[in-house]
Amino acid sequence: MMTKHKTIYGLILTAVLSVSACQNLETLPEDRYAQETFWRSANAAYGGLVGCYSTLISRGLYGEDVVLLEEATSPNAYNYNNVDGWSNIALGTHNASNTNAIAARWRAAYTMIGRCNALIEGIDGNVELTPDAIVKMKAEARFLRALSYHVLTIYFNDVPLITATPDLDQVTAPRKPRAQVVDFILGELDAIAAILPPAYTVATEKGRATSGAAQALKARILLFEASPLFTGTGDAARWRRAADAAKAVMDLNRYSLFPNYRALFSLANEYNAESIFDIQFQGPNVGSSFDVTLRQYNTCAPVRELIEAYRMKDGQPRSSSTVTDPGNFYSNMDPRFYQTVVYPGATFMGATVSNTRFVNTGYTFKKYSVYDAGAASTAETSLGERQSGINYMLFRYADVLLMYAEAKNELNELTPDVWNATIRAIRQRAGFTDAAALTYPAGAGKAEFTDIIRYERRIEFAGEGFYYNDIRRWKTAETVLNATIRKYDNTPIIVRKFEPARNYLWPVPQIELERNPNLTQNPGGY
Repeated sequence: MMTKHKTIYGLILTAVLSVSACQNLETLPEDRYAQETFWRSANAAYGGLVGCYSTLISRGLYGEDVVLLEEATSPNAYNYNNVDGWSNIALGTHNASNTNAIAARWRAAYTMIGRCNALIEGIDGNVELTPDAIVKMKAEARFLRALSYHVLTIYFNDVPLITATPDLDQVTAPRKPRAQVVDFILGELDAIAAILPPAYTVATEKGRATSGAAQALKARILLFEASPLFTGTGDAARWRRAADAAKAVMDLNRYSLFPNYRALFSLANEYNAESIFDIQFQGPNVGSSFDVTLRQYNTCAPVRELIEAYRMKDGQPRSSSTVTDPGNFYSNMDPRFYQTVVYPGATFMGATVSNTRFVNTGYTFKKYSVYDAGAASTAETSLGERQSGINYMLFRYADVLLMYAEAKNELNELTPDVWNATIRAIRQRAGFTDAAALTYPAGAGKAEFTDIIRYERRIEFAGEGFYYNDIRRWKTAETVLNATIRKYDNTPIIVRKFEPARNYLWPVPQIELERNPNLTQNPGGY
């Protein structure tokens, strides 16, 4: 996102959105910003756009260590201290009032929607920007609004659809059917993909929405719409749309897999050819908390279930002997394991990792952190909350490839060409060299390909906060989240529960129900 005057502009926008609907419009106040005059200057317009983007780094969306906390609601990791109630979600004990993470997500999404609506309606009154600049900035705000509605629909299903500048009447807006909201945002994304540029070349503009980001978001939305969470047994027409949307991103010929999997998640390689849309972080104060969380807090601790899930370097599942033999437990594994997980006996920050270095499970992640085998500098070991500067890739090309492979498989069209363009390419980048891992498995059926694709998604994105939503949309959460999770040595930690009737959707926050008598609650006894 644009970084110039970020704090000032965020405050300006807050002031704008706080203007009372009953203000006397004939007398312009001199001690505050007024809605009817705010958007006239170029600086104010850019400030308003920054205010829209800045919501992405709130704790309700992707700020601080929220991505890691969401990862710990999946079978991949464990959070011991229930910060913001994320452990409630992992344990299936969340309800409408006991989990701040749920309330914060609803609130942050609608905050961004409100800010975007204000810009979309107000910026036409600007007298300093060119018409083309105004159209493009509105398209960026429409992208962010579409992203917010995507977030709302995948967690809450039906939600209020608000497309006008914030006013008091919106407080009582009822929920609209998810399908109606999705149709709206898909139409928006088609429109803005024709407006936004394919890329930005000026360094200060990097991180803003592009046509590629709009099309990648469309593909992700359609993947959710096609999957069992929203279709029951599946819908071939929806899978076709999802496949076409992912292929459209591939056909842009602007993205490719970054050649080094570990280095992909580093500060030095931000905005590489794999990155489609990043959440922008820069320390201090507007950074993430990934480094301190992974190095010290260990509130997103990988569990043994994830380690056992990693296949071997020939692409085959572990044999029972490698699971039970401590001497070979970490040997000859999928190369991404060594580039993702820190485990007992590994070298991390210049020292051998003991069994108690990471006390919660024995493991940590090292993706999106500055730490690896080498010794860390004093400055690196001092990184605290909101001080990490590595961007988080909300959309990257590997995701698009796996979305395409998944949709094609659901259509029984996972051919050798599709395999080579997706699974093989991703595995080659990861470091696989064994032919058994790379060669198209002739004779494999849809079920076997499904297992492979779901494995690839789990492992390729381990530690990135995607797996919880994957198991929800596949409707496998009721199986994989009803389980005991374990430490490195198989010691049980806690038993998780997942009730299909209530846990596939989040409850509408109780505070929102109290504010808006026209809202209804999701089923499940919340």
